[in-house]
Amino acid sequence: MNIVEKIERWGDRHHPKLLDLVRMALGIFLVAKGSVLLMRTAAIRDLVLDAGVTSSSPLVMLIINVVTYAYLAGGILILLGLWTRAAALLQLPLVLSALFFVNILSAYFSTELWMSILVLILLLQFMVIGSGPWSMDRMLTDAKTGSD
Repeated sequence: MNIVEKIERWGDRHHPKLLDLVRMALGIFLVAKGSVLLMRTAAIRDLVLDAGVTSSSPLVMLIINVVTYAYLAGGILILLGLWTRAAALLQLPLVLSALFFVNILSAYFSTELWMSILVLILLLQFMVIGSGPWSMDRMLTDAKTGSD
């Protein structure tokens, strides 16, 4: 058994149901963040261009849209508890880039910085422990095995 399977087994055995509520709240937060990005694409484009990106505008808009929809899709998957580990892994580059390129470049420690750190910690946690008992993953596994 390789290390990934060992971590997955340990995470499945040591998962309190209260953490499922935290996972759902994280998913809701990521969906809300994606929604805000979706509504403010022009402001985000200006922020990216002010940061010194000299790329063409269509490429910048493509990156912004990919990031926005990745937040939305990842947040929905984490909220539902469907492929939670993979969704958390895919969210890591987005949160790390937000942490280093947006928050750290600001002149002060803002609430956004602390939220990014908290989201990063929670994503790492759910990569290890998985989705938990109140999740689509568990429902699909139980339906497949025929247990309740």
